[in-house]
Amino acid sequence: MIQLARKLRLRDYFALAFGTMIGVGWLVLMDDWLGRGGPFGAMLAFGIGGVLLLPVGYVYGEWVKRLPDAAGEAAYTAEVFPPIVSYFTGWIMLLAYFIVCPWEAVAVGKLAGYLIPSLNSMELYRIEGQPVFLPRLLLGILLTLFLGVLNYRGIRGSATFQGWATTTVLVLFAIVALGSATHGSVRNMHPGFSAAPLVSILLVLQIVPYFMTGFESVPKVAEEAHKEFRSQGFFRAIVLALFVGSAFYVAAATAAAFGQAMGTQWPVHLILIAAMFGLFQCFNGNFVAASRLLFSFGRRGTIPTRFAEIHPRFQTPSTAIIGVTVATLAGLFLGDALLVPVTEVGSMASACGWLAASLSLFLIESRLRVRFVAALGVFVALLLIAMKLVPKFPGHFTGAEWIALAVWLLLGAAMHWNRPAPTRRTF
Repeated sequence: MIQLARKLRLRDYFALAFGTMIGVGWLVLMDDWLGRGGPFGAMLAFGIGGVLLLPVGYVYGEWVKRLPDAAGEAAYTAEVFPPIVSYFTGWIMLLAYFIVCPWEAVAVGKLAGYLIPSLNSMELYRIEGQPVFLPRLLLGILLTLFLGVLNYRGIRGSATFQGWATTTVLVLFAIVALGSATHGSVRNMHPGFSAAPLVSILLVLQIVPYFMTGFESVPKVAEEAHKEFRSQGFFRAIVLALFVGSAFYVAAATAAAFGQAMGTQWPVHLILIAAMFGLFQCFNGNFVAASRLLFSFGRRGTIPTRFAEIHPRFQTPSTAIIGVTVATLAGLFLGDALLVPVTEVGSMASACGWLAASLSLFLIESRLRVRFVAALGVFVALLLIAMKLVPKFPGHFTGAEWIALAVWLLLGAAMHWNRPAPTRRTF
């Protein structure tokens, strides 16, 4: 029986988790962060958010040692919940990873347009008033096809690409942060909070989960660990990604506020280049996670089993990779206007996956210490879900987000119930 290639080590898992977490959003939405909470509010919110997610990271570390399965949350919930709950838990988590792929494919053209303004030409059509330019569209198509081929030909090449992209992001950002500290002004940090300190922190804290999503991608490639890799390494990669990711966002908010009006353009160009590499690593990380989830569904027969095919030479989930590539290309043509509501749903989907994993561990675990941490994970995940679903919270779901969620769930139902009867299995 052909199995997935086992070639990943600790540095690969860290690069995957960190890369899936850190994309280009920190640059695009920096003004929103500072507007919501001010420099100190943004810094404290991301620092607190990283700490709050530690129990959830611990839960995933425990689960991946128990059950190194590419199905992730779907496999975990199958231990204690009915098969249908397990399937839709995994399906909604798939949305959290997949929707990032077309979003990044769109964003690469937008980001490149800042560096090369001539790309913002040859308008093809508009969606919700947003133009779609041919050069930017072609750039997104080329990047999607490149990552599709890269992942199709082996996890080792994908992991190497991820490692180089992560290293480049960290090095370039360190240079920018040092420059802002050298040439910036403390005066730019005032006012420290946009409103009352607590309100400022909470306004930013509610968006932290969206930017911190990615550490839980490690279990999706747990089956591809090197034969000498020890299971404790999964937990180390998750925690390290949480700490470094949180510190990155805190530093980004600090550098953006402290370094305003430096009077020079080189940091701007360097930031754009760093963001471009961040986009590459985020796109690739989410592509890997989405394809492995799709592969695991096919392997268990909860969707058509052709998605479980493994390439005999490259030992990759070839059909699942092709599926994610095609779906990403389709989403790319929609433009960023229609992807915004689905992205909001993706943020909530991550919290649903965290809740399912934490609750399942709480119900199945007998050790008191582990159950306590799992309970903390349940509380944190419930709070994050409430921020999106309860109308009293700012930034809650609008009608567009509810429609996007319903469409995704209906698509999952169609995939599940239209699978061939002889292959029907459950998680």
